[in-house]
Amino acid sequence: MKEVVWVAQVDALRGLLSRQDPKQFLFFTRTANGKREGKAFLARLQERTIDRDTPTTVSSYFAQLKACRHWGKEEPHDLSLIRQPVLLANGDNDRMLPTPNTLDMARRLPNNELVIYPDAGHGGIFQFHEQFVEKALEFFAK
Repeated sequence: MKEVVWVAQVDALRGLLSRQDPKQFLFFTRTANGKREGKAFLARLQERTIDRDTPTTVSSYFAQLKACRHWGKEEPHDLSLIRQPVLLANGDNDRMLPTPNTLDMARRLPNNELVIYPDAGHGGIFQFHEQFVEKALEFFAK
């Protein structure tokens, strides 16, 4: 978790230097499929023309990184106390919040459902958005 700060900064720089949206690097694998899915995701972001979210500010971006760095230094919490159902979803190649962390969380949460998307990074739920929405609706209907 504490590595997210370094990964985010490097990928933001990669985006700047390559004149690409950093989300392409942060959320998607660098395979041909990952690059294609990243472009499709970025195009979908532009589809909504009204009631768009306010862009993230630089100060909120750095506040999030600071919180991630702080949280990443903490000892793991006792997740066995969480009894409500938890849906965990991640890509099989998440560099920001490494996939092994999600697998560890699944081992420590007593009532979880785990979904790992293939050839996907941090943006697995964006890359597999239709499958994720279906899974989330099914999960919340229980």
